[in-house]
Amino acid sequence: MENSSVCIGVIGLGYVGLPLAAEFAKHYSVVGFDINRKRIDELRGGVDITLELDEALLKQVLAGVEKPGDKGLYCSAALADLSVCNVYVVTVPTPVDRNNRPDLTPLYKASETVGKVLKKGDIVVYESTVYPGVTEEECVPVLEKQSGLVFNKDFFCGYSPERINPGDKLHTVSKILKVTSGSTPEVAEKVDLLYRSVITAGTHKAASIKVAEAAKVIENSQRDINIAFVNELAMIFNRMGIDTHQVLEAAATKWNFLPFKPGLVGGHCIGVDPYYLAQKAQEVGYHPEIILAGRRLNDGMGKYIASEVVKLMIKRDITIKAAKVLVLGITFKENCPDVRNTRVVDIISELASYNTDICIYDPWAKPADVMHEYGLGITDILPAGVCYDAVILAVAHKEFVSVNWRDHVNANGVIYDVKGCLSTEMVDARL
Repeated sequence: MENSSVCIGVIGLGYVGLPLAAEFAKHYSVVGFDINRKRIDELRGGVDITLELDEALLKQVLAGVEKPGDKGLYCSAALADLSVCNVYVVTVPTPVDRNNRPDLTPLYKASETVGKVLKKGDIVVYESTVYPGVTEEECVPVLEKQSGLVFNKDFFCGYSPERINPGDKLHTVSKILKVTSGSTPEVAEKVDLLYRSVITAGTHKAASIKVAEAAKVIENSQRDINIAFVNELAMIFNRMGIDTHQVLEAAATKWNFLPFKPGLVGGHCIGVDPYYLAQKAQEVGYHPEIILAGRRLNDGMGKYIASEVVKLMIKRDITIKAAKVLVLGITFKENCPDVRNTRVVDIISELASYNTDICIYDPWAKPADVMHEYGLGITDILPAGVCYDAVILAVAHKEFVSVNWRDHVNANGVIYDVKGCLSTEMVDARL
């Protein structure tokens, strides 16, 4: 696969697709495709609202690219522009519905898009998190139907699970070892070589597409279960009057102790992927006890945190109805503008049920995004001259860590630290 003969189409230019497209564009011709025309216009102007890609790098890979097929990155919302590609990488989201069942709709639609421009000899690589079997059993039939081509004769597939960590500027796409796979041994080697040419951390060629799919879905399921364990510990130790973080700090002195911390589990990976594995497990006749127990516990943490704050307020004779509560952060993780599947809204919803007066402050989140996703109003500027009955640090944005929040609460006000990042002297309680 010589650089001059490879043209890569990246389908979906979000937190996963854009950094990958930019990395490929350093060496190959890349067409970045997204159905969001506003997103395409912003990227063409050198603006990435997700803040995942360095502005200088974005402008570098866009420079001098005038049409599809030119070396570098060409961003487009036009299907015809994908026709010059011979390798397609699908990086669309794989969410769950309101009943926590896998929703493969974005994957089906992306497969339909690729199928319309698929040619003989082309390779389609999926990066979206799925349960084992989705690529070959769900996506391939869509590709065949749309293209009229035959799988593993006319076109081929691969799977290389994304490992993007939003907001992490240290572990960027090229610095994270990549799992690869292909639908035939020859294609597996081609896919591996392609990724190896841009991933400096190296690659691991899995035995099959299903093995690669399974490896991805258990990565985040394992983290989810471990976080659920320390969340349960936090609830136990709270009843015993013991500081969980001090316990974990002491336990971490053992060389093989796993350093997980309690907290909210949101985002589009850890809080979602276990449901994909659970769905497939149930389809083959097995009811996953541990996976779903971890999910139930983690999904209940927002309500638990809100109830703990209310208890502290009652102990200080604070009237709960109409009490002023400041919630710090609403994104799903620190120093990142992504608000999708944030579990901070669970804290807010529970507090709202007590008719409290809630102010949500987040300098990273875009108010329009929060209103669109959750119907909540937020401020990106800390209100001046207001003292609150309670302050809840829900997200550990760097802007929050150095502030003396005692200056922002009433004399008997409560400060609750969900993330354990404030000084113990400042806070009244932490998870």
